[in-house]
Amino acid sequence: MKREKKRYLKVSLKEKSLIRSSVKKASAMIRSSIILHIMRTCMAAGANLHLIEPLGFSLEEKYVRRAGMDYIKDLHYTIYPNWDAFVAENPSKNYYFMTRYGKKAPSDFDFRACEGDIYLILGKESTGVDKHILKEHLDHCMRLPMVPNARSLNLSNCAAIIVYEVLRQLGYPGLCAHETIKGEDFLECIE
Repeated sequence: MKREKKRYLKVSLKEKSLIRSSVKKASAMIRSSIILHIMRTCMAAGANLHLIEPLGFSLEEKYVRRAGMDYIKDLHYTIYPNWDAFVAENPSKNYYFMTRYGKKAPSDFDFRACEGDIYLILGKESTGVDKHILKEHLDHCMRLPMVPNARSLNLSNCAAIIVYEVLRQLGYPGLCAHETIKGEDFLECIE
């Protein structure tokens, strides 16, 4: 009997010119309120988040708690001093970049064919991923389709969309498909 190898989704982000994060299914992160949304997405998706300095935001408990991130204790994240350190610790052929310059939609990629971890890489909302890095990975650049006069979407929305596209293709590994807090039959029990 062949044992199925566990796959992980990695989402990466970096404050200055690019941001990277990694997931045990999916993960992502960025700055200020945007990063909090990405952290929530990663936690809910069971993804490990990889952050690359400089961050441009604080992860001090008082700031995170004030933002209502009581679930940060359930988020697995790692901070790297720079892109090279991230790549050195997470070598992969599965780096996928979200960029306005991408020529394929996330759904055009077959993430089921990936062996090993999958890294979704998003850049700073204002400038994106470093263009030299993108040029080295043209075949792994993706763009969310939108109307011609729209430049981009909010970064946390992009992160959520691509994280869940990868998870959808992989069959939502390890995720619960029903309500567990109030119960699977909560609505049926309402009088």
